[in-house]
Amino acid sequence: MPKTLFRIPRNEITLAFSRSSGAGGQNVNKVNSKAEVRWDIASSPSVPSEVLGRFLSRYKNRLDAEGLVFVTSERERDRERNIEDAVSKIEDWVQSVWDRPKPRIKTKPSKGAKRRRLNDKTAHGSKKRDRKVDRKDWD
Repeated sequence: MPKTLFRIPRNEITLAFSRSSGAGGQNVNKVNSKAEVRWDIASSPSVPSEVLGRFLSRYKNRLDAEGLVFVTSERERDRERNIEDAVSKIEDWVQSVWDRPKPRIKTKPSKGAKRRRLNDKTAHGSKKRDRKVDRKDWD
């Protein structure tokens, strides 16, 4: 069964633009190409509640003070590509928590593994004990 790719409906995001930082000459100094994308994931009808819970637990540091997912992008030179870059970052995060994680099955070490571990500990201790210098031999 092919995986469904999550896409954010474009009417749910809020965009803002500013000037990029760093090198770039006149383009950086006069063009507002840095994209700032905000998305209210909590009120989005396109995200199931269990996915929302997993997203909020893993990416809570990506939320701003109002509880919106906030991402910026200034990687590209033009505004549209920076918008797509920022939105694709959010979509990748949602996609990473979309599937329910498999529950861990608790296991115990086998008897052979326990025996090998104890034998290794004994060998390590005897190696250190053999290196020890007896103090009474110094006198």
